Amino acid sequence: MNDLLQDTNGYVTAFDQLMQRLHPENDCWLHSLRQDALSSFLRQGFPTTRQEAWRFTNVAPISKIPFKPANPSLNRLTISDISPYTVCEARCTQIVFLNGFYSESLSTVKYLPKGVQMCSLAEALTHTSDLVKPTLDNSAGYQNNAFIALNTAFMSDGAFVYIPSGTCIKDPIHLLFLSTSHPDPAFATPRNLVLVENNSQVSIVESYAGLGASQYFTNSVTDISVGTNSSVDHYRLQRESDIAFHISSTRVTQAKDSNYISHSLSLGGSLVRSSLDVTLDGNGASCDLNGLYVAKGEQHVDHHTSIDHTKPNCTSRELYKGILDDSSSAVFNGRIIVRKDAQKTNARQANKNLLLSKNSTINTAPQLEILADDVKCTHGATIGQLNEDELFYLRSRGIERNAARTLLTYAFATELLSTVKIKPIQCQIDLVLLNRLARSQ
Repeated sequence: MNDLLQDTNGYVTAFDQLMQRLHPENDCWLHSLRQDALSSFLRQGFPTTRQEAWRFTNVAPISKIPFKPANPSLNRLTISDISPYTVCEARCTQIVFLNGFYSESLSTVKYLPKGVQMCSLAEALTHTSDLVKPTLDNSAGYQNNAFIALNTAFMSDGAFVYIPSGTCIKDPIHLLFLSTSHPDPAFATPRNLVLVENNSQVSIVESYAGLGASQYFTNSVTDISVGTNSSVDHYRLQRESDIAFHISSTRVTQAKDSNYISHSLSLGGSLVRSSLDVTLDGNGASCDLNGLYVAKGEQHVDHHTSIDHTKPNCTSRELYKGILDDSSSAVFNGRIIVRKDAQKTNARQANKNLLLSKNSTINTAPQLEILADDVKCTHGATIGQLNEDELFYLRSRGIERNAARTLLTYAFATELLSTVKIKPIQCQIDLVLLNRLARSQ
């Protein structure tokens, strides 16, 4: 108990300071939500390896560091400073956040169809709380997740995207979160809300990157609601600095005949935990989850996914691939749940891993929980190394060994990279991944 108090005391002090600055008397419901979330966080404490869901991921390095709330005013940046992280062309609407807070000077909002709302969460809480409040009120996930509780207690800003019924947005929307240097270890809690009404279509790019050399902790939560007969392509790029901590939770709810496609790429961070929970809550809904994680050095990357089939005639496809080098480690825990009434479910899940070093490790656990009897479900996992025959073939044609290893490793990733449909994103991922693989060789 003493350790728990020591680990959480700094957050209690920071919370009190936040409440004084935000004047909670102006938003009683929000203050009550934050207060309840903080109480939940203090009750739970940081998770430990004694808990099954965290058995292979030790977050003690996060809990032991006295992080302070990030300062949005530090390190003034220009558009040229952030150009390496802008993944879309000029037509793209881009909303930029520094240390978790909206930056108007770095953001670019292009023409948007009538009724579309795109702004910071802080602005949405002030001007469109009727849209925001129901989702935040129902964010009960913090009762059983300490990091969601911590995010909810400290949520001050993030992205709010509202797509009304019958709206198709051709160009992607980029939500860019950048962390800059701080004199002390800092933490940020971006909270994002994407509401897509019926018969609509949109592509969302959510990316995280570190610009400074100081240590920081990003704890983000993203809620996505996909309406009837709507489609959402969601790209999530994680390129935090090598000494950063990144914890994220993405929760998706789908209505009838909706389609959600997730593309997750994880390259940076010292300790990373990404959770993706999708609920297929309408007849005929479908989702595709694609993930690629690349780790080197002492990096630890953990992916937990859950696909909950609650209605009949739904389809899910999931493929995650990992590339691990040096003494890096990874976790994949994928769970598919088929409820009793979810007949005619079609679900497929696979996790494939490539170990480039004898010292790298992967713990993988694809799972099926089937309560219906008329379903078609498969799952599996593989762990392997580069094929020596293929290496020999390339070397026999004059390709140097390290270059051959890079080519074969990149080829392992191409199945997932080919699912990226936005050309500027695909090009930048190719460059980042090839440079990363070449350096690791």
